[in-house]
Amino acid sequence: MQLNTLKLRIPKAKKKRLGRGIGSSKGKTSGRGHKGQKSRSGVAIKSFEGGQMPLYRRLPKRGFNSINKKNLIAIISLSRIQEIIKKNTSFSKDKINLSNLQKLKLINKKYKKLKLLGSNDFKEKLNIEVNAISKSAKEKIEKAGGTVTLIK
Repeated sequence: MQLNTLKLRIPKAKKKRLGRGIGSSKGKTSGRGHKGQKSRSGVAIKSFEGGQMPLYRRLPKRGFNSINKKNLIAIISLSRIQEIIKKNTSFSKDKINLSNLQKLKLINKKYKKLKLLGSNDFKEKLNIEVNAISKSAKEKIEKAGGTVTLIK
């Protein structure tokens, strides 16, 4: 069985024949003008957009984090601390601070400060040492019978 295919003839623009004499209107310099970089073959000005602000300068800089950045703050929530305590029962007896969390490899070594956020309910009685804390987190810890020490 042979399928009948409909062939449409789309008119194709004729190729410009450059350098074929002065009568062709594209002779001698072939529409490139006289001299200069753009008149030569195989030469293009990279990322030049005719005086318009180039794309690489229009877009914002992204994706670089300085290694020497000061005061990197690790942010941890109460719900995350509660998960940690469920996994490590010995952890609840210690004072929770940045160095202890870094020893257990729960927080990266690059962080210099610790901030605690109060999401979800909290039922553990803990001693927590942080650089910053949200109001809700402080209320929940004190309500559970724990203490919060702020480091300056």
